[in-house]
Amino acid sequence: MPGSGRPPGGQTGHKGSQRRRLPPEQITKRVDLFPPQCNHCGRKLPKTPDADPLIDQKVEVPEIRPEVTEYRQHHVRCDCGHITCASLPSGVSVGMCGPRLLAVIAILIGVYRVSRRRAQQFMSDVLGVDLSLGALSKCEERVSVSLAPVVEPAREHALDAPVKHVDATGWRLGAAPRTLWTIATELVTVFCISVDATKETVRAMLAAARGILVSDRASQFAFWAMEKRQICWAHLIRKFASFAERKGKAGQLGEKLLFWTEFIFARWHEFRDGTLSRAGLRQLLEGAREAVEELLEEGERLGVRGVSGACANMLVHRAALWTFVDVPGVEPTNNHAERELRAFVLWRKSSFGSQSERGCRFAERLMTVVHTLRKQQRPVLPFLVQACQAAVGDGAVPSLLPAT
Repeated sequence: MPGSGRPPGGQTGHKGSQRRRLPPEQITKRVDLFPPQCNHCGRKLPKTPDADPLIDQKVEVPEIRPEVTEYRQHHVRCDCGHITCASLPSGVSVGMCGPRLLAVIAILIGVYRVSRRRAQQFMSDVLGVDLSLGALSKCEERVSVSLAPVVEPAREHALDAPVKHVDATGWRLGAAPRTLWTIATELVTVFCISVDATKETVRAMLAAARGILVSDRASQFAFWAMEKRQICWAHLIRKFASFAERKGKAGQLGEKLLFWTEFIFARWHEFRDGTLSRAGLRQLLEGAREAVEELLEEGERLGVRGVSGACANMLVHRAALWTFVDVPGVEPTNNHAERELRAFVLWRKSSFGSQSERGCRFAERLMTVVHTLRKQQRPVLPFLVQACQAAVGDGAVPSLLPAT
C-alpha cells in the first residue's frame, strides 16, 4: 500500500498524550534534591524545601528472588512406641507452588495465552522458578478447583439476570468438536464448554434462566418465549446487505431494509446518548416497525431462494425484533456477547482448544473470572491469589458479585 507522504509519528495539530504522575500511595521512596550552589554567583545555597518542586518519577522492578519456605516435618516417637509425623500448618498447600505463584501461572497461560513451554521458560528466566510441564499442568488443575466455588454463584446470577446476552463459537477437546458458550450480563460474564449446540443442550444450560434473552435466530433458542427475546439486529443487517447485493426485486428489497435499519439505529443512538426519550423512541420507530415488517412480508412472497425463506424466518421472530424499544436494559444487538467471546477465540486459535475435560474446566472458569473482574474494573491477580488461598483453608472464598 502506498504511503500517505506524511512523516511518521504524531501529526501537526495532534494532541499528545503525557504519562500520568503516579499517586502518592504508590510512591515507595522519595529523594529530595537541592542545588548545592547558585548558578549565577556560585554562593552555597541552604536546603530550603520548595513548595512546588519539579517531580521526576522513575519506575523500577526490584530483583525477583523466589521466597522458598522449607517445612521440616519431624517424626516423634511416643512412650507408647507410636511414631507421629508433624502435619503442615493450616493454610499451607500440599503442592510445591504457593497461591501467588499459582495465580501468576494461570494468568500467563489462560489470560495472556502463553504456551506452557514458554510459560515454563518465563518462570525460569524471570522468576527463578524451575517447573516441569507436568507441574504446570498440576498448577492449572489446582487453580481450576479453587475457582469452582467462585464461578457457580456468578453463573446463578447470570441466569437470574433480567437481561442476558447468549452466543456460542466452536471449541475443541483434542480432536473432538465442542461448543463454547457465553452468558453475558451487565455485571458478569460466564463461559461454558458443552458437548454440542443442540436444542436439548441449550435448554439444559438455560433451564434455570429467566428474563430477556438476547441472541441470534438460531433454532436452539426456539423454546424461549418470543416475547422474552431480542433478536440481534447486527445479524439482520448482514442478511439485508446480502439481499442488496442481488439483482432485481431482491436487491431493491435489501436496499429498502438497509435504509430503514439505518433510520432505526440513528434513533437508537439518539436515545442512548440521552437526546431522545423512551417515549420519543417508541413514537419514531412505530412507522419503521410497520415498514420493516411489510418489507419482510413482501420478501416472503417473492419466492426467491435465500431471500424468501430468510424473510419468513424473521417474521416468525416478529415479536422479538422490537423488545429493545420498550424494555430498559435491552440493546438491539448481541455485540456484548460477541465481544466477550473474542478473547476466547484467540485462545482457541493459539492452543487449538483443550486436551482434556480438566483443561476445559480450567479454561471456562478462569475466563469467567477474568472477564467478569475486568467488566467490574477489579484487579485480577489479588482475586486469584485469594481464591487459591481459600482453597487451602486460608481465608474466605472471594466473590465475583460485589457486595451490595
